[in-house]
Amino acid sequence: MLVLVVLLAVNVIVFGDGGLDGPNQLALLFAAAAALVIALINGHRFADLLEHIVRSINTAMGAILILLLIGALAGTWMLAGIVPTMIDHGLQLLSPKVFLLAACLVCSVVSLATGSSWSTAATVGIALMGIGKALGLHDGLVAGAVISGAYFGDKLSPLSDTTNLAPAVAGTDLFSHIRYMLNTTVPSLLIALALFLGIGLFIDVNMATAGADDLQIAIRSKFQVGWELYLVPLAVVLMIWRKVPALPALFIGALLGAVFAVVFQAPLIRELAGEDGWRGVYRVVLGSLGSGVSVVTGNATVDDLLTSKGMAGMLKTIWLVLCAMTFGGAMEGSGSLQRLTRAIMAMVKGDGSLIVTTTASCMFVNATASDQYLSIVVPGRMFAPVYRERGLDPKVLSRTLEDSGTVTSALVPWNTCGAYMSGVLGVATMTYLPFAFFNLISPLMTMLQGALGWRIARRSL
Repeated sequence: MLVLVVLLAVNVIVFGDGGLDGPNQLALLFAAAAALVIALINGHRFADLLEHIVRSINTAMGAILILLLIGALAGTWMLAGIVPTMIDHGLQLLSPKVFLLAACLVCSVVSLATGSSWSTAATVGIALMGIGKALGLHDGLVAGAVISGAYFGDKLSPLSDTTNLAPAVAGTDLFSHIRYMLNTTVPSLLIALALFLGIGLFIDVNMATAGADDLQIAIRSKFQVGWELYLVPLAVVLMIWRKVPALPALFIGALLGAVFAVVFQAPLIRELAGEDGWRGVYRVVLGSLGSGVSVVTGNATVDDLLTSKGMAGMLKTIWLVLCAMTFGGAMEGSGSLQRLTRAIMAMVKGDGSLIVTTTASCMFVNATASDQYLSIVVPGRMFAPVYRERGLDPKVLSRTLEDSGTVTSALVPWNTCGAYMSGVLGVATMTYLPFAFFNLISPLMTMLQGALGWRIARRSL
C-alpha cells in the first residue's frame, strides 16, 4: 500500500492528468510486485499467487468485453447520427439553468429502469456530455451529474447486480434491502439535486447559449437529424429492462447503429469514404466500430463533439483494468487485504462505529482490490457475524455495503468502475470526482445516520 500511495502521489505531481497514459498502470504493477515479494518472504508459492492474479483478472473479463462493445457502439451511434441527434434536440429542449438537474434526473430514471449505471453512462450519458460541452459547461460538472443519477438508479433498481449482491451477502431479502436504502439514498439524491440546481442558477445563460444555433447548423449540415434515430437506444434500453445480458444487448445496439448509419446517413458515409459503392460503405462502417469516426464540419467545437474512437479508444482503460486486477489479485493472494481489514475491525466500539468501520472498509477495498464486487463481498463476509452478534438486522449491513461500496467505486481512478466511467465519458476521474455529489454524500449519509442511531433496524427475536 505504501508503494502504491507514494507512486500515485508522485505521478500526480509529475504527470498530472496524464497519469492514466501509463504511469498509474505501472504504479499498480510495482505495488503488485511489492505484495508478491512480501508473500514469497512469508512462504507463499509463486504458482498459487499467480493463480490468484489470473482469477482476479478473469473476474474483469466481462467488464473488458463490455468496454470494447461500448467503444464499438459509440462509433456506430456517432456515424448513424444518434448521438448528434440527441445533442441537437438537447440544445433545443434543455436550458443551461436546469441542465445539470435534468441530466441527473434523466440518468436516475434510465438507470432505475435498466439496473445498470454502466449502460446509462454509455447511452444517455454520452449524449448528455455532448450537450453539456455544446452549452459550454465544465466537463467534470456534467460527468458528475451523469454519474450521480446513474448510481442512484443502480442502487435502487431490483435489476441491478450490486443491489442483488449486497442483500445476498448480508443475509436479507432484496425488497427489504431496497426499502431500507430509501432512508439514506433519497436524502443523498435530494441534496445532490439541490447542489446541481444551485450551480445551474449561477451559470451565465447568455454565455452558455451563445453559438448554440451555430452548433445545430453545423450538426445538421452533416447529419440527417430525426426522432426515428431514437429507436436504436430505445431498443437497447428495452433489452436491458427485459434482462437481456449486457454483452448481447450492446452488441445488437452497435449493429443496429451500423444499419441505421447506412440507411439514414448515406451522404455522410460517401463523403467519409471518398467513393461510391459497397467497399467504401464497408470501410467506413467497420472503421467506426474499430477505430472510430471523426466528422469535420468546420466548427471546432462540433468537430470535437462528433469524434468517437471506437474500440481502440477503450484500450487505455482496459490496460488500467488489467493492471488494477493484477494488484487486487496480488493483495488478496498474499493475504495483505485480509490482514489490513482485520486491523480495521479493532476500531469497532458500538453500532455507530461498526457502520463507520464497514463504510471505511468498503472504500478501502475499492481502492486496493479495484473492484466494486469485492468491496461488497469481502467486508460483507467479514462483518456479517459482527452485525448478528450486536442484534442488528442484516439489512443494516446490506445498506451500508451499497452506500459505501457501490457508489465510491466510480471515484477511484484505477477501480474498474472509475476507469470505465472515465473512459466512456471522456473525463478524468479526478476531474469529475468533486462533482459526483450523490456518490460523495451517500457514505457520509450512512455514517451520519449510524452515528445518530437514526432508524437503525434491529433483528426481531
